[in-house]
Amino acid sequence: MNVSMMGIFIGLVLLMFLAYKGHSIVWVAPVCAALVAVLSGMSILDTYVGNYMEGLAGYVKTWFPAFFLGAVYGKVMDITGSARSLAEKLVSIIGAQRAVAAVVLPCLLMTYGGISLFVVVFVIYPMGYAIYRAANLPRTLLPGAIAYGAFGITMTAVPGTPQIQNLIPMNFYGTTPMAAPTMSIAAIIIVGVPGYLYLEWRARKSREKGLVFVEDPKHIESAQNQNLPSWHWLAGLLPIVTVIVTLNVFEWHIVMALLSGIIVCCLINFAQFKILLPAISAGANGSLTAIMNTSCAVGFGSVVKAVPGFTALTGIMLNMPGSILFSQAVAVNVLAGATGSASGGMSIALSALAPQYLEKAMAIGLNPEYLHRIASLSSGGLDTLPHNGAVLTLLAVSNCTHKESYLDICVTTCIIPVIGSLLLALIWGLII
Repeated sequence: MNVSMMGIFIGLVLLMFLAYKGHSIVWVAPVCAALVAVLSGMSILDTYVGNYMEGLAGYVKTWFPAFFLGAVYGKVMDITGSARSLAEKLVSIIGAQRAVAAVVLPCLLMTYGGISLFVVVFVIYPMGYAIYRAANLPRTLLPGAIAYGAFGITMTAVPGTPQIQNLIPMNFYGTTPMAAPTMSIAAIIIVGVPGYLYLEWRARKSREKGLVFVEDPKHIESAQNQNLPSWHWLAGLLPIVTVIVTLNVFEWHIVMALLSGIIVCCLINFAQFKILLPAISAGANGSLTAIMNTSCAVGFGSVVKAVPGFTALTGIMLNMPGSILFSQAVAVNVLAGATGSASGGMSIALSALAPQYLEKAMAIGLNPEYLHRIASLSSGGLDTLPHNGAVLTLLAVSNCTHKESYLDICVTTCIIPVIGSLLLALIWGLII
């Protein structure tokens, strides 16, 4: 291992450690990026104002509209009581004993409907908060359930999902979003079922220990919507349906789709017009912390990509012995972990390695659809290490620390998917 590659490893471990200890990623990310740069013989100042800030600013430019409107959407749904009304309806139908399912199912529906997982976090949290309060489950278990629903199988495994992690491989392998349906179904079973059973087990153990829901002091709901009509759960359902339909059926841009959801929610709750403007202001302010946390992690990944050790790292992945499916699964997992981004790590891995993988696949008669599905599945593994932007956003929105909630996120969106992707790559590599 050369010094530059060792620098990546040390910087990554330090970043994860400090993030886990609850330190702000806003200062942790540039410090760890500086360490990576120094050990690669690069200038700290040039790296900070160059690679780091370019990565950070590029992410803000691309994602701020979705963060901003997603946060406003979630806050309007929250303060008007719409999310809470829908949550209570779901609990009355599914039952408090199935609170995990009541949170996970809307997450799966929205991410499979094409809504960004960042937006899903903002929209689902107030609803999940109400569900877990009604079920009297610890609030710290909620981020794990949201992560499982939003960052899991509908992002990478379910055939036809419009999430970018399922679309990127198409450009490299000439495939479609429905690539390798048999492997996809196997992945849903291998990755999805254990993750859900784990969350149910955690909820059951919490009840056995007598752990209960504790209010979040920073989570404020309006006291003006306590006497809502019985049909008010529709005020929570219709905005979600509006966003999904406008995005996927009418194929509107995510900005217009979220705006339509906000407008529908405001119109249904027009009787509460006095609290709508404060809700919009609160949502707008809340979006800033979330996007800065994520952007700083992306800035760290941009520095990692720029150092010489990263080229050596990709070379090791390419020359790994055994099945090309297994080699690709390792490569995409490692690079997604190093950059803290599923789409970013997969894009880097496929840009460097996909032509060679495709050439080898053609030589041995391997259908490129399997390369597509393994790449997509593997992007949703090590990406959710503690410095991942979506994890940081989820914990910031939930007002939970890594120490309180990361274990559940790690088990359901990192450990199980990594094992699942490697296992599927190994099995398919042997039988095909």
